[in-house]
Amino acid sequence: MSLAQGRLQEERKNRRKDHPYGFFARPEPSGEGSSNIMKWNAGFPGKKGTDWEAGVYKVSMDFSAEYPAKPPKCKFVPPLFHPNVYPSGMICLSILNDGEEGDWRPAISIKQILLGIQYLLDNPNPASPSQSEAIHLYTNDKPAYKQRVRPEAEKNKL
Repeated sequence: MSLAQGRLQEERKNRRKDHPYGFFARPEPSGEGSSNIMKWNAGFPGKKGTDWEAGVYKVSMDFSAEYPAKPPKCKFVPPLFHPNVYPSGMICLSILNDGEEGDWRPAISIKQILLGIQYLLDNPNPASPSQSEAIHLYTNDKPAYKQRVRPEAEKNKL
């Protein structure tokens, strides 16, 4: 078993004991009762009191053989209208970047990643735009931005 697989097995065990209400994260089924420990399906509810509250947001997490030295690639499925989400669904968040530009540390857990993404939904980072229309509305017309966000929550209801 590789270092990455061992760490992900440990994360899986810990998730069963400790995860915030409404959050989920599990390896993707790969058929015949087995699962792919290197690819996870995860999700979380929008925070109460925010425009995202009504939805449950699904995230695909792809881990490389270099995990935990390198962060997983995380993307919303389906993609969201958000200043820090690329049209492909890829999430632009500092804790998901390694190197000089990023804040990734091997000690960051899947739980912490999901909490960070949940926080990002209602607290976009204008310094790191990924969608031109979303960042334009967010910085120049907050009421119009909020109007565009509400359908995202509706679209992502369970």
